[in-house]
Amino acid sequence: MKKATKYIHAGAVPDPTTGAIMTPIYQTSTYVQEAPAKHKGYEYARSQNPTRKALEDAYAEIENAKHALAFSSGVAATDAVIKLLQPGNEVICANDMYGGSYRLFTKVFAKFGINFIYVDTTDAQNVANAITEKTKLVWLETPTNPLMNITDIAAVAAITKQKNILLAVDNTFASPALQNPLDLGADIVMHSATKYLGGHSDVIQGALMINSDELREQLYFIQKSCGAVPGPMDCFLVLRGIKTLGIRMKAHCENGKKIAYWLQQHPKVAKVFWPGFETHPNHAIAKKQMADFGGMISFTLKDESMEEAKRVLSSTHLFSLAESLGGVESLINHPATMTHASIPREERIKNGLSDGLIRLSVGIEDADDLIEDLSKAIG
Repeated sequence: MKKATKYIHAGAVPDPTTGAIMTPIYQTSTYVQEAPAKHKGYEYARSQNPTRKALEDAYAEIENAKHALAFSSGVAATDAVIKLLQPGNEVICANDMYGGSYRLFTKVFAKFGINFIYVDTTDAQNVANAITEKTKLVWLETPTNPLMNITDIAAVAAITKQKNILLAVDNTFASPALQNPLDLGADIVMHSATKYLGGHSDVIQGALMINSDELREQLYFIQKSCGAVPGPMDCFLVLRGIKTLGIRMKAHCENGKKIAYWLQQHPKVAKVFWPGFETHPNHAIAKKQMADFGGMISFTLKDESMEEAKRVLSSTHLFSLAESLGGVESLINHPATMTHASIPREERIKNGLSDGLIRLSVGIEDADDLIEDLSKAIG
């Protein structure tokens, strides 16, 4: 089945009672049982909900997975993965990553004795060199947030499988429309479904996709025991969002390409971070493992001061200054003071995330209007 068809029909089964073509919102906390322990597959809504079940089926189908689990946020999904570990275990992760993941790792789990090792994962050999007998998980982002670095998922998977280490990939920036890490050897795929999967900036949710039956049972136990589950209305909204994922991602990619090349030629722009450029350090890998290059772009101005960046950030009209990404509307973001503020400045600077870096989530408006908006803001 082609992707465009899959997105429309994934998880969609007409309601057996009424024939409703859209999955009902089962707004209930509990379910009546015929007798003790005799029920229709649903006992309590923290453990199971029919709307959530439909969404989890859809998640699995669009990411070419056997199983999927929905969580109340992307961070909650990430939290569940780290809870697979024990004190003393080590996690290798990218030195350029989402600030919320970094905060969760360093401020929450590090105090429980889980050690996080940060390396440049764009070279798979760096991952191999960092592995010790304590390493139990490699956590990747590709493309990374916000520097758009690319990691060869298949190359890292070859290393982790040989060492019997779990490989998890945050696939939020690419979405299943552009990249499928399980097909490349990953064990777990994480999405902040708040972004491209929901697609309309109206829901907070996360997802995990897996193929292993054993891993699914371990993560499901954590999901129902810790309770970070989404409500049925949120599940309905993401189910609806997935139906247009294909056409939305096509528009995001087309607009992203036009704006990336326009920024590259602008006399006041110093550098543009976008994996679609042939000059991008890992462009060949991005081209191999991605169907297209996405609508996420970061750039710096030749005047790299925070003051100049803030002037531009405050001067756009179609690009709204806000956290998050992946909605139909275009957003502009300042990682140093917004999404990545939890990372110490010295760490950000060391890894190339300057005070003047600006991140764009290019929406699906008319590209010419978006370019005009940026042109007036940059000056």
